[in-house]
Amino acid sequence: MDITIEKAKQQEISTIIELLKALYLELGEEAESIIFLNENLVKEIISSGRTEIYLAKGINFKIIGIATLTECQSIYTGGKYGLLDEMYVLPEFRSTDIGKKLVGKIIAHAKQNGWKRIDVTTPTEKRWERTVKFYQSCGFTFTGQKLKLSIKE
Repeated sequence: MDITIEKAKQQEISTIIELLKALYLELGEEAESIIFLNENLVKEIISSGRTEIYLAKGINFKIIGIATLTECQSIYTGGKYGLLDEMYVLPEFRSTDIGKKLVGKIIAHAKQNGWKRIDVTTPTEKRWERTVKFYQSCGFTFTGQKLKLSIKE
């Protein structure tokens, strides 16, 4: 299958929102994040210059996958690094190397920007074992668990 990986454009926002909604629903615990999905927020994130959104496109430029990558910085990483925030491939296109192509584009971006590291958080429950193995096959290693604190207004 001929796949291209391209940066998202403003006119693709509705598809970005659809893919992220599907990801959050599949993850379950992130379903609460659906309330944040709106056109203005995605436009703001795209125009911020800190987050890149990559889309995998197949035949007739149909969007079949997404990855979002945010630049972060920390002393423990030696400076700037990337955070692979979200990645999703439509179920019918999984196990076809689309995810690896998305990760490859992210690695190329990291190298181009002099980053020393890319972090990704994966669910650790048994049912997500395939996802963990995918990231490990791409060279990711475990560094510990992630916790979150929601800031209430």
